[in-house]
Amino acid sequence: MTTLGKALELTQEAIMKTLDWSYDKAINGGVPRMTTAVELADSYLNKSGTMDEKVKSLILWQNTKSATSGFLTGLGGLVTLPVAIPVNVTSVILVQMRMVAAIAHMGGYDLKDDQVKSFVYASLAGSGAMDILKNSGIQIGRKLAISGIKKVPYGVLKRINQGVGFRLVTKFGSKGVINLGKLVPLAGGVIGGTVDALSTNTIGNVAYKIFIENDEEDDSPVIIDMT
Repeated sequence: MTTLGKALELTQEAIMKTLDWSYDKAINGGVPRMTTAVELADSYLNKSGTMDEKVKSLILWQNTKSATSGFLTGLGGLVTLPVAIPVNVTSVILVQMRMVAAIAHMGGYDLKDDQVKSFVYASLAGSGAMDILKNSGIQIGRKLAISGIKKVPYGVLKRINQGVGFRLVTKFGSKGVINLGKLVPLAGGVIGGTVDALSTNTIGNVAYKIFIENDEEDDSPVIIDMT
């Protein structure tokens, strides 16, 4: 079956399984020649400069990688996906997932927490992340402290995950993205380098806002509205 045919069959369930698979690989490893999110984060934390400079440097480098069609060519393990999703889609999600998880770790968040995991997923929605959080009952002021995320109940996490799944199905199932995907062999692992670099930059900036910029000591609370 062609890449186009597979892309048209993307479902929310398949996307969620891919997100779960990518998060596990990003956190626990298992993909050849790819370090874990924590290892990636620590490599930047050990550099000189402010936290903002370190995080923005990480985002910039990940943009470069996602724009290089050959970067993921040799990444084995993608063939072990639990669902039939094009490798190019999975590759993009994996690279972006690891970047966001690394940023969360740099902000002091525990990647083993389900709450943190859901906020990492939300970041992958890019410019739509804040809308997903708002529609899930979360209003974010200037502060999104670690203690605030830990208070988010599982019912809200489920809403966040569902919102992300729907958004990514729409993104990767759109005609424009599919057409770009047709131009790249499956082994290439990337859907249109320029498009991926732009989306990776947006996602990185969203993750920065959630896990770094908003984690400040001020009087603006995270409001969880369950009504």
